[in-house]
Amino acid sequence: MTTQSHPVDHELVEAAAEVARTRCRGDNHTMAAAARADDGRIITAVNAYHFTGGPCAEMVVIGAAAAQGAYRLDTIVAVGDRDRGVVPPCGRCRQVLLDYFPAIEVVVGQGDRVRAVPVAALLPESYVWADHQVEDD
Repeated sequence: MTTQSHPVDHELVEAAAEVARTRCRGDNHTMAAAARADDGRIITAVNAYHFTGGPCAEMVVIGAAAAQGAYRLDTIVAVGDRDRGVVPPCGRCRQVLLDYFPAIEVVVGQGDRVRAVPVAALLPESYVWADHQVEDD
């Protein structure tokens, strides 16, 4: 399967990198995410690691966006602390992103190979939760 990549939102990547550099501290906050809302705003967040399984930065940014009235996100990226660069979303985040924002672009790749791809390309043959809901008659 060939995945067509789209132009990378470098401002978004830099926003996440800046949060990773300045706000990630210790073991509790090691990843930053930035998402571009459909109105152009950039929303940022960090993960909340916990040994019981805490929310990834992508999940926190979805909640932060909703708290700010941004319910449609166009693009998202996660960046690791300690200059780890762009980090692709985990499987759970990929599924949630697909279910919440089926048209969202996800920035993946490293260095000069960073690219934006549709979230569906990260989940071939994916399960789409909305497709399996029973409609009330």
